Amino acid sequence: MQFFHTLKHHGRARRMGAGLLALCCMASAHLGTAQEQKPVVTPQGPMGGISSAGTFAPIYDAEKRPITAGGFVDKGTVVFEDASKASGLAKWQHVMGTAQKKYILETDGSGVGLIDYDNDGWLDIYLVNGSTYDALSGIATPPHAALFHNNHDGTFTDVTAKAGVANDRWGFGVAIGDFDNDGWPDIFVCNFGKNRLYRNNHDGTFTDVAEKAGVTLGNWSDGATWGDYDGDGRLDLFVSGYVHYDLNHQPDSDKGGVPFAYCQLHGFKVMCGPRGLPGEADHLFHNNGDGAFTDVSVKAGVSDPGKYYGFTAIFADVNNDGRPDLLVANDSEPNYLYINKGDGTFEDQSYVSGFALNSDGREIASMGLAVGDYLNNGLLDLLVTDFSDDYKALYHNDGEASFTDVANEAGIAQIPVPFVGWGDGLIDYDNDGWKDIIMINGHVYPQVDEHPWGTSFAERPLLFRNTQDGRFAYVPAVKGSGLATLTSGRGAAIGDLFNNGKMDVVINPIDGPPVLLKNVNPDHHHWVELKLVGGPKGPRDAMGATVYLTANGIRQREDVISGGSYISSNDQRPHFGLGDATDAGSAEIHWPNGMKETVKLPAVDRIFTITEGHGITGVLCARQPCMESAGGTKRQGARRVR
Repeated sequence: MQFFHTLKHHGRARRMGAGLLALCCMASAHLGTAQEQKPVVTPQGPMGGISSAGTFAPIYDAEKRPITAGGFVDKGTVVFEDASKASGLAKWQHVMGTAQKKYILETDGSGVGLIDYDNDGWLDIYLVNGSTYDALSGIATPPHAALFHNNHDGTFTDVTAKAGVANDRWGFGVAIGDFDNDGWPDIFVCNFGKNRLYRNNHDGTFTDVAEKAGVTLGNWSDGATWGDYDGDGRLDLFVSGYVHYDLNHQPDSDKGGVPFAYCQLHGFKVMCGPRGLPGEADHLFHNNGDGAFTDVSVKAGVSDPGKYYGFTAIFADVNNDGRPDLLVANDSEPNYLYINKGDGTFEDQSYVSGFALNSDGREIASMGLAVGDYLNNGLLDLLVTDFSDDYKALYHNDGEASFTDVANEAGIAQIPVPFVGWGDGLIDYDNDGWKDIIMINGHVYPQVDEHPWGTSFAERPLLFRNTQDGRFAYVPAVKGSGLATLTSGRGAAIGDLFNNGKMDVVINPIDGPPVLLKNVNPDHHHWVELKLVGGPKGPRDAMGATVYLTANGIRQREDVISGGSYISSNDQRPHFGLGDATDAGSAEIHWPNGMKETVKLPAVDRIFTITEGHGITGVLCARQPCMESAGGTKRQGARRVR
């Protein structure tokens, strides 16, 4: 079965392969470049330690800048502005190893978690930090992670020390979830070394309970996601492993530890890996309900016996059976899709589903992973970012957990080729009710700035607008706008930071200050957001809930998810753009415990709190509590649907 499905994907590869040269040649026109020689791609086998499609000719703009750091337009719609300094976030600095990036431990960067840690209705920001070799050896003060409190006025205050979440370890991913069902969100941090589980103390502080919980592990954990896989009402934890790393024997081709073939780019020496290095296994921890977890990876069938290089992981229901399935984006290895069987185990359908490989029938250097229904057909599609000299992947959900990579047909295949993609999102930036695409980029090799390869270490974000016909249109970067910001991006989280119904982006770059892309798109479209509160038989934070909003003639889908983008955690409030409609429509909520509830939303431009079985229990508008009462809203009775 897997063999025949792979053949099907090779058929897609032939269809796409026939257009490779044409796609590359189109890139210049789409990006406003001024190069004389048409781009040419030379397919090849494994090059270096990271998977890519081959060698593409460099692309430069009219000012002879690599397109990753240029291609700006003088006029156009400004979608985002860079509010990093004005917000106060730029006072903090990410640090990871040395500037030379000699070893792979120094290159992958860290994630961002959006969390309302004090339950005041406003999203706060948690930024994971890396570390240095001197800090690990105890001869220097380690850099600290940062928790920024939202001041409700566009600014943020660093409250890390008071909150006790500095994580003085070499940090990577972050996942937000209420693991103890007390109504307060907790923070899990993936580290090289022992992981952290910060339990919320309800008073602005946290306590690290990872040792007691049994989730420290100890080598290189990269991404994480919370989800109630067995339906017992408690959040379980999945942690992806990346490389099994030994600080005393770091991978270096000069010392003979790694073949040079895995330590080069275009024939030049760069850091080694991940190919050629030992992988680290993944882990699924079952929540016992007493503050402790049990490792059930092998029993559940998700232990990653091949020890692939795991990055971003997400629990999400991809086959609409009411149970969270598990997706893992693997770097330069086939991706994983585990289908939840409903008996505490998963079935590996990575290949048969079509998610393991791209349309060329090969693995890619998957880094960022976003889920969302970009066609408004009720099915979750998947967006994956990867390395430069390769096409990013958009997996269309064909139903019954079957996927087809349609990046070429959707119009997003060629433009991102020179970019190294990390954080990503299916984001309705203009509130028209259709999910758009954003990609956060940045190279891993500082050496690229020394060579005429048409790429750069610091790169700009990419934005594509949904044209509502299955395709996306490239949105040019206006000079001086947020889309023209150059940074070596890594983790990114998307959410409504200012409670104004517009989706913003927080980027955690490697070795630099964070970037806040504030959404200033000039549209006047309406919107609604939902803060879901689960009942006594399901996760309190409603993790795993699915919401279908019927309004403005379309039926949108949003899911409550922990994890995603690149080893980050987005706003967990379902957000719906309404276009010009003034009727907010009805929300059909599929709660994680199998209950279904329909709630008529009485007004647009509101953030509604909906408590399972009780309808609307709170309303926020114009960035403050609304004058109208939450009572009197229409709610159909809840019923079990599975």
